[in-house]
Amino acid sequence: MRVPSPVSVEYLSAKCLTVKFIANMAKISVTLKSSIIGATKRQVATVKALGLGKLNSTVVHEDSPQIRGMITKVNHLVTVEQ
Repeated sequence: MRVPSPVSVEYLSAKCLTVKFIANMAKISVTLKSSIIGATKRQVATVKALGLGKLNSTVVHEDSPQIRGMITKVNHLVTVEQ
């Protein structure tokens, strides 16, 4: 099997092999700009899942459809920079 050059290989057990492709993924910076007081439980859970805690806290994520969907659900609470 031929794999592209930038890969990370992890051996989870003798029978399981995980290959992660390390591509030049775009990074996005997400900052919590509004309080989660008054937000629904789902919105609070989404903010916590993004790794945001206090106001003005910032995290960097790889740009993926899953992260973009989470940001869309709480776009009134966060700002995004690429």
